Amino acid sequence: MMYYNWKQTTNTDELKIVCNLIKNGEIVIFPTETVYGIGANAYDEKAIGKIFMAKGRPSDNPVIVHISDKKTISEIAREVTEVEQKLIDAFMPGPFTLILNKTDKIPDIVSGGLPTVAVRMPDNVIARGIITFSGVPIAAPSANISGRPSGTAVEDIRQELEGKVSAIVDGGETQIGLESTVVRVIEEVPHILRPGKITPEEIRDVAGCVKFSNGIFEPVSENEKVESPGVKHKHYAPKTPAELIYSKVDGTLIFELNRMVKYYKGDVVILGFEEHKNNIVVSKHRFISLGSKNNLEEVAKNLYSALRKADELGGQIILIEGVEKRGLGIAIMNRLLRSCGYRYHEF
Repeated sequence: MMYYNWKQTTNTDELKIVCNLIKNGEIVIFPTETVYGIGANAYDEKAIGKIFMAKGRPSDNPVIVHISDKKTISEIAREVTEVEQKLIDAFMPGPFTLILNKTDKIPDIVSGGLPTVAVRMPDNVIARGIITFSGVPIAAPSANISGRPSGTAVEDIRQELEGKVSAIVDGGETQIGLESTVVRVIEEVPHILRPGKITPEEIRDVAGCVKFSNGIFEPVSENEKVESPGVKHKHYAPKTPAELIYSKVDGTLIFELNRMVKYYKGDVVILGFEEHKNNIVVSKHRFISLGSKNNLEEVAKNLYSALRKADELGGQIILIEGVEKRGLGIAIMNRLLRSCGYRYHEF
């Protein structure tokens, strides 16, 4: 396995090697602006199979196809509607994925056996460079063992995936920290299948309306086929049991956290806001800051690394402070609910 450090600059010779690996059916870890991806040639069924093997990913979980230019959409998708085109123009490149009807060029393994394909154009220089010079779209789920928190830095994921891929490209910490917003247009109405950095308000401004699909804040049936990754199976979860706690009133939230700390006799890890670290009666090293409660972009960026750090500390349980389900808070709460197995208390 090869490791390339492109935190400061992209090495042209190394870029050629990485792209040749993609062309030859190998899998590579690379950064995007959202999280790290583990990618392969989207047209190569055997190569995509290697991703599923490396991650231990269920075969009915679709994979997002990453492109470097909008012209590629016509190769992999058909019948783009007026509303879909508006969304493409507004949010690509960026942390946005659109579900479209696929062409025969996309293998069924990519789409989980469905007639659709998830398409995204990342807004990251390294990702776009690898896609462009590989000459093929790259199918890539998040770079992590299936069910675990996604990787926002190579240090978080290298150990669990080392030896399972041909190369790792290290571009430093990712900018956003949460996976892309996934949308499917149904009868000219955008439906959010997975929330992300692109908010419902932003989509409404472009399309005039927006709806939420099932599974944003509640589990999806194991028998249900889904068009988006990160919806059906266990996702984003630490190994340690976790519970999510939320109140609009800071005093109430802190009181309930302290009550639970006492119940577990201090054998807990807290994922909380910087403003609350001196108010919760737990050892300082067992309080992991998510950032400021007034900066949800910071909270989103820190979320997965904080979950991994909490796991390393051990304990009976991880207690996590929630946020209001509004704007970016919708995506944050979606990930936290899934990471906690929907063990949620609101006061």
